[in-house]
Amino acid sequence: MLRTTLSAAALAVTAAVAAQSASAQTTPWRFGSNWLPQTEHGGYYQAMADGTYAACGLDVSITPGGPQVNGRALMLAGKLDAYMGGNMLFAFNGIVQDIPFRVVAATFQKEPQVIMTHPGVAKAFTDLKDLTLLIGDNGYQTYYQWMISGFGFTPEQRRPYTFNSAPFLADKNTGQQGYVTSEPFAIEKEAGFKPDLWLLADYGFDTYSTTIEVTQNTLETRREDVQCFVDGSALGWYTFLYGDNTLGVKAIQEANPDMTDDRIAYAIETMKEFGIVDSGEALEVGIGAMTDARMHSFYDKMVAAGVIEGGLDISQSYTLDFVNKGVGLELKKKLLGE
Repeated sequence: MLRTTLSAAALAVTAAVAAQSASAQTTPWRFGSNWLPQTEHGGYYQAMADGTYAACGLDVSITPGGPQVNGRALMLAGKLDAYMGGNMLFAFNGIVQDIPFRVVAATFQKEPQVIMTHPGVAKAFTDLKDLTLLIGDNGYQTYYQWMISGFGFTPEQRRPYTFNSAPFLADKNTGQQGYVTSEPFAIEKEAGFKPDLWLLADYGFDTYSTTIEVTQNTLETRREDVQCFVDGSALGWYTFLYGDNTLGVKAIQEANPDMTDDRIAYAIETMKEFGIVDSGEALEVGIGAMTDARMHSFYDKMVAAGVIEGGLDISQSYTLDFVNKGVGLELKKKLLGE
């Protein structure tokens, strides 16, 4: 629907045929997303719809999240086999709270969090210190503390963001939080201008995001299934971003009709433009990539900002056993005709 190539279509057919032959042997795998179905979940829906997961042995179902759904609790209770986490602060806090889960892959190399400003108001990220910033409570307790400690932003310039863009639209001397894949699109549609975007990841907020979490028990007893899901997700994301994503788009829209073609197209192009999924280490070792160095870099910044306590053994929060294997790199080349 949004992008079609012959090689991608052929690969999808191959995956579907493989899925049919493997259907009698597939194992149920229940994946919980952290929000309503949307483009930012596209690779998972793609791999589920085109048979990629089934080809390696999993019958995957996706349970949508939402404001009243605690997916991580459902996973810990055994009602989900894996969960789509947020950034690594959740995993670090899992150590503090002695919650037995680990991150096994990082789908997003960059968290999509941005500060939006009116066009031309700021020339550099530090110019945002001259603006009133609309930041929600969660953002104030996390990334804004890093902005204070690392760049000299102040508590006084922050105003609570109530998920209403009217104050931002009414005052050019304000900035507003948002996700690069969604709020800017809404601003363009509503106000008719394209806001300037300041992606926090590009200024040092170097957490991984949209992680894949499993319990320690699943990690120990279902390693092949975990590997299948991690690998299948990477392949699904390559197809969704660069190939024929018709099946993935259809699956998202069937689960959430609010995801219109133009919203999905915008989010896909934005994810590619800003390298949300496929950048940095992922370019060399595949989507889902993680490294110890990145983990420690982010953790040290959060300790310095007072967001989380020091002295944690953060190796307990993740494992590199299932990533950095180059899965999908050849598929990407085929899809791009390289």
